[in-house]
Amino acid sequence: MRSPDYRTCALVLVLAASMLAACSPDGNMPLAPSPAGNPTNMSGAVQNAAPDPAVAAFASASEALMQRMLTRAPEWSIYAGRYDVADRVTIPDAARRAEDLAFAEAELAALSRIDPQTLPPELRIDHALLTNRLASMRWYLTEFRDWQWDPSNYNVAGPIGLILNTPYASEADRLRTVLARLEQVPAYYQAARSNISNPTREHTELAITQNRGTLNLLGDSLRERVAASSLETAEKERYERTRQAAVETIDGFITELQSISGALTENDDARPFRIGAGLYDAKFRYDIQSGFTARELYDRALAEKNRLHNDMDAIAIELWSDYFPDQAMPEDRLDRIGLLIDHLSDQHIARENFISEIERQIPLLTAFVTENDLIDQDPTRPLVVRETPEYMRGGGAGASVSAPGPFNPTADTYYNVTPLDDYSDEQAASYLREYNQWVLQILNIHEAIPGHYTQLVHGNKSSGLIKSLLRNGAMIEGWAVYSERMMLEQGWGDQAPEMWLMYGKWNLRVVTNAIMDYAVHVLNMTEQEAMDMMLREAFQERTEAENKWRRITLSQVQLTSYFTGYAEIYDFRERLKAGMGDEFDLKTFHNRFLSYGNAPVPAIVDMMQGDN
Repeated sequence: MRSPDYRTCALVLVLAASMLAACSPDGNMPLAPSPAGNPTNMSGAVQNAAPDPAVAAFASASEALMQRMLTRAPEWSIYAGRYDVADRVTIPDAARRAEDLAFAEAELAALSRIDPQTLPPELRIDHALLTNRLASMRWYLTEFRDWQWDPSNYNVAGPIGLILNTPYASEADRLRTVLARLEQVPAYYQAARSNISNPTREHTELAITQNRGTLNLLGDSLRERVAASSLETAEKERYERTRQAAVETIDGFITELQSISGALTENDDARPFRIGAGLYDAKFRYDIQSGFTARELYDRALAEKNRLHNDMDAIAIELWSDYFPDQAMPEDRLDRIGLLIDHLSDQHIARENFISEIERQIPLLTAFVTENDLIDQDPTRPLVVRETPEYMRGGGAGASVSAPGPFNPTADTYYNVTPLDDYSDEQAASYLREYNQWVLQILNIHEAIPGHYTQLVHGNKSSGLIKSLLRNGAMIEGWAVYSERMMLEQGWGDQAPEMWLMYGKWNLRVVTNAIMDYAVHVLNMTEQEAMDMMLREAFQERTEAENKWRRITLSQVQLTSYFTGYAEIYDFRERLKAGMGDEFDLKTFHNRFLSYGNAPVPAIVDMMQGDN
């Protein structure tokens, strides 16, 4: 899953006097309430604690602060499910960057005057999240500067697509909001043109692909939708003129990018997509917020790869005679694992049934979680499987989840599945073998239940806007990866060795993601070396490996979030189990862990270990 990227949104932090006044004279703050309203221990038992007015004042002031942040960042506000400023577009020009930087500097200075160690755990997390986001904003603006070299940052489609697909208001009112945004499209892309300098070839091509998808979003379907609406005739005429102007603007932007891309293809001195050790280490700190350093995570992933190979080899030896009774078993463990996986991968769904099979499995996963009492679920929060919108395609991810924000938590959550329409027969066959009958189940656990969809439903119910809105990608992705192993441990797949073998293959993707992302961007791993690792050591199909290489060239650090979060969550659970013995309850652990929203895993661990 790839969550919305809010780093370009301005985060206005004004530490109001009411917030500072909430502190006691010595700077200490009383304990913040738990998500249930009172602090609880691991078992969920409520501890006796008198409500404290100072804590309530801080909570109220900080949530009001988040509301002000959202007002200044309309795109972020839309993703969060708040639409009062949805008609405004953030123009990404130099003046806006200067304004953002000034806010970040001022509010970081204000935050630095509060010692986080004097705060109780929940407020300490809020302080850390706010500090990290503001410092990250400053770093992205002044050091990383991807607003300059990554043209794919510039696309108006996301908020417009959400407005059109979310029935938060009448059809006519939502169309008017889209019209207001379309009127600002020329200024938006003019700023984008001014920003772009020495871009990478890979990100330029991605921008072309995704903005072509935006043209489709704003094309005939929108024109017909407006024509069929209840808007007045004059409004419809104005709408069509504005829509056409927006389309012409985007088409012109694409043409310019095509010219840039052609020049970059012929230029051996084009900016490389690799970002190098210095930028990578800093980006890892800001984006992941882990207890690991980037290098420590890389080393942990290397060790995990070897452990998985050992486990998978034991299964391959166990199953060999069942599937190859007349064939000698190879001496090399990767050869025997690979041959068995290759044989089993022929068992997959038909191309034309790929999306319908995903839809069929969702209620089965829901029932399993309920029957085994694994985690609280909410049947009132819908999950809709759909084809990935065109403006979201091209980044190398075949499936993702688009979840509503905390201000509109009952809106649909979308499970985006990219159709195989553009694949040749050979590519489609490779893709379907990768997502064979076992792996497809694990994918649905990861993306849907009890993975991303379930976690984000819980996240939208957590206490405080700060934890809900300042989402930590490693926690979100780590939970989805953790849920895969947890479901198999609890009996999904009936403990079949074939399922565990394919889980090992799937989990190797998570592990090699972390290895390759660091190795490519920091250690200069080549494309051929990465492909060899994916094809031979991770047993991936070529189509999947090619998509992953493309994703590595277009992103940095995000691919490490899966393994980082998973390792930290699983390690923590096992420590609790060892310490609590028979008192450990899996459902209580899951509900408690998710109750803290989207905070970094180390912060959640800090709270659950008893600091409160």
